[in-house]
Amino acid sequence: METLFAVCTGLLAAMSAYLMMSGQLMRFILGLLILSNAANLAIFVSGRLTLGAPPLIAPDAYAPPEGVANALPQALVLTAIVIGFGLFAFAIVLALRAWSTLGTLDGDRMRVAEPETQAAARGQASRGDLAGQRLRDLQVERQRRPGSALRLRHSRTSAAAELMHH
Repeated sequence: METLFAVCTGLLAAMSAYLMMSGQLMRFILGLLILSNAANLAIFVSGRLTLGAPPLIAPDAYAPPEGVANALPQALVLTAIVIGFGLFAFAIVLALRAWSTLGTLDGDRMRVAEPETQAAARGQASRGDLAGQRLRDLQVERQRRPGSALRLRHSRTSAAAELMHH
């Protein structure tokens, strides 16, 4: 039985690695969730699988009887499930924020925040130049018409989203 669970753990880890290397943010998050489940399964199996023998100690004994499951991996898995859920919820919120700000979840198209020198090194100097020029134009327009910083921030976000669609 442990062999079957070891194979399942390996398949889950391979599937999560495939998803995490795809370049899409949602696939990465799902791969992270599957990897967390693979780690939980590996920890759970390390505590021995037994049928009908709970890890309880009799009132007059100092140790559990032979053949019972180890309680420590079970406690670790319960803790890891809670931590994994928190990590998953945090990653989903970050993905929603990235989607609302950039309009995409593709890792290659989310590079608007990189400095222009890194974009030029990758051969995308024209996109970086357009972003820099658009931001300079917005700053000049703001100096001519005193407005709120919120308008400039909204314009920067719009410029970033506009560049993502080109």
